Amino acid sequence: MSVPHEAKPRTTAVVLAGGTGQRVGLSIPKQLLKIAGKAVIEHTLTIFENAEGIDDVIVLMAPGFVPDVEKIVAKAGLSKVTRIIEGGNTRNETTERAIAALGEGLAEGEDRNVLFHDAVRPLLSQRVIKDCVDALERYQAVDVAIPSADTIIVTRTHGEDGEFITDVPDRSRLRRGQTPQAFKLSTIRRAYEVAAGDPNFQATDDCSVVLKYLPDVPIFVVAGDEYNMKVTQPVDVFITDKLFQLASTAAPRQADEAAYRELLTGKTLVVFGGSYGIGADIAALAESYGAKVYALGRSTTGTHVENPEHVDDALSKAYGETGRIDYVINTAGVLRIGKLAETDNTTIQEALNVNYLAPVQIARASYKYLAETQGQLLLYTSSSYTRGRAEYSLYSSTKAAMVNLTQALADEWAGEGIRVNCVNPERTATPMRTKAFGQEPEGSLLSSEAVARTSLDVLLSELTGHVIDVRQQDPTAGAAESSGFEQALASVLDRQADV
Repeated sequence: MSVPHEAKPRTTAVVLAGGTGQRVGLSIPKQLLKIAGKAVIEHTLTIFENAEGIDDVIVLMAPGFVPDVEKIVAKAGLSKVTRIIEGGNTRNETTERAIAALGEGLAEGEDRNVLFHDAVRPLLSQRVIKDCVDALERYQAVDVAIPSADTIIVTRTHGEDGEFITDVPDRSRLRRGQTPQAFKLSTIRRAYEVAAGDPNFQATDDCSVVLKYLPDVPIFVVAGDEYNMKVTQPVDVFITDKLFQLASTAAPRQADEAAYRELLTGKTLVVFGGSYGIGADIAALAESYGAKVYALGRSTTGTHVENPEHVDDALSKAYGETGRIDYVINTAGVLRIGKLAETDNTTIQEALNVNYLAPVQIARASYKYLAETQGQLLLYTSSSYTRGRAEYSLYSSTKAAMVNLTQALADEWAGEGIRVNCVNPERTATPMRTKAFGQEPEGSLLSSEAVARTSLDVLLSELTGHVIDVRQQDPTAGAAESSGFEQALASVLDRQADV
């Protein structure tokens, strides 16, 4: 006779958003501050929305701002958020309110897992969430921490003389605590019940409550990561925004060839810059999977992307013949190398027209068609967008503009269901590059076919507002083990030698 498998307890993420924003000099709670086009709390809630091990989410919001979060949740379609309630005046009071809400409706003897997370930690990785949920299968309390890179000192103030060191603990045993902190609901509830009998009870986090009032309960430590930073000081806002800007994302691949064909058959693609290189390869690949493709280029169809009338005519024709436009791709670009002071006005105007104004015009003209199909606009940047290089001032600056345009439009068009992404290929073997640099060592460049394949994956994904790196070493390898921000750091280091 088989023993029935015990069902896993429900796992709830509690997002603690009771901060006021005073330390970052704001008149609104810092969790409502926009970073990378979205409120900090939306980034955080989206992480839990996408976490497989999380069943539902409860938000404890600063008093007076619950309607703001309700609007964010509704607009973003965050279906896992089941309750948004006001937090208390202190962290402990907020946690107590969450515990009370979690206990409602539970049957006698029923327990659940709960992860308490700071709303102002919007860079939490899926790996940390999974490790916390897995650890709750063995332990009743779990913390997240990282080693301290700094030496920690203990000081004491002596009147008006200032602070003096009294101790320097062994750094090898010191850790910096992060969130989430995870518990069996019954355990954290019991810890707070015992703490209620202490007239001097005060704590800044929940694991310390368990440690002090339930000393027999071991608290397991999950390895956190450096990117899981807390937005507390003004400099944190700047750093977090830059991390989001630099983070690259791996586009999910389809299961097999049949999946590509199923998703692309009957769809319409308009590819500007489709005469050769990456654009031509995207067109050929999509067409092989049953899509209707309009590959447009200066040398093949006489389409000049810098001419708004040419762009309008191309889109109008595609729509008139197929009745839809699902994807608009722009791979057109020019690469002119030289010192800015020695560059003539014609060259400057060409770079601005083709590399910047043309994508803007394409985006504006595509909007009405993509809104109808809830389609996607795909743009292209260069590894030089993160830092301008000598003699590439025009090219680097326009490519940086593509990233900002992508992120801005993704936010602006989210309500219409239009996705906007940007592909960032490393040095790629294209006619444009050969014209600028001549023949380069075999094997030193990425193939345009590889970029086209990743581009197709991006088009078929639900991603929006992302920069997707394409490198010779497949960026999707090991994606489950490393976060997008870890990949971003590796990419930034690699870019030192790229153009």
